[in-house]
Amino acid sequence: MSGGRLTDWAGSLGLTAPIVCAPMGGVAGGRLAAAVSRAGGLGMIGMGSAGSVAALERELRALESGAGVDGAPFGIGLVAWGIERDPELFERALAARPALVSVSFGEWSGPSVDTAWIERVHAAGAQAVTQAATADEARRAADAGVDAVVARGSEGGGHGHHREPLHALLASVVHAVEVPVLAAGAISTARDVERVLDAGAAAAWVGTAFAACEEALTSTGARESLIRGTADDTLVTRVYDVALGRPWPERFPERLLRTPFIDRWHGREDALANDSVARAEFAAAAEAGDHAIVPVDAGEGVGSITRVRPAAEVVALLS
Repeated sequence: MSGGRLTDWAGSLGLTAPIVCAPMGGVAGGRLAAAVSRAGGLGMIGMGSAGSVAALERELRALESGAGVDGAPFGIGLVAWGIERDPELFERALAARPALVSVSFGEWSGPSVDTAWIERVHAAGAQAVTQAATADEARRAADAGVDAVVARGSEGGGHGHHREPLHALLASVVHAVEVPVLAAGAISTARDVERVLDAGAAAAWVGTAFAACEEALTSTGARESLIRGTADDTLVTRVYDVALGRPWPERFPERLLRTPFIDRWHGREDALANDSVARAEFAAAAEAGDHAIVPVDAGEGVGSITRVRPAAEVVALLS
């Protein structure tokens, strides 16, 4: 256990380590969730832009068939605009009886904010959690009734606002809200976990460090890219989304491991959107799993990945 501590929030969920495996779409499936939860952290199933009821059903079966979680808690992560498109996905997530449901990548300002999901999550007996990129977003989420806020630093992999580095963001969010704050962004060692706990976090929300685990949905080629990758290889861009026409809102670019294709089109996304040949080339590479062209999401802590490990070993290394 990092620093010999188990936080009140982690203990209230029945965890033995203050570690949450981030619900990475296409990576955090049922097998990974079960392995993390059995190791004492909180495993989560992630439903990203490709999330669907069928996909969630498949991963819930994997959660159970992989020896399940033996009564340990697990969570499900969804994207706000995804469940607006497919409300049935949210209903199925609640029916699975997770201990925690995260709904992120919505809008926490203006009259269009929809917070009804928080009441629904509470009615299902789960904790409601969301990510925030600023102290103001965190304050609005806490005022709306979430049970915890994830302070997501700009170093984190995958989609997000990428506004502030974690150390500054975490300090401002802890000061701004009274609910527990989970820290996300390049947390890849026990020292990183200790540092965020010292800064007031209730747990570490860890993504990239679990992405190469043997239980993850990650392909062999993607794991090899992660093992080779360093912080300097990461880039925040929308090229991947534009190339495949993925429906992520423009305000949420992603941090990923750059490839020559990404470098060629970064900053030229409008031109890429109008280049059918380039997009067809990328789609073919994606279909073939060619990671010399197709990037892999990764945060700045990717350099700590040195080999494929079982998730339980990663939980132990972080703790």
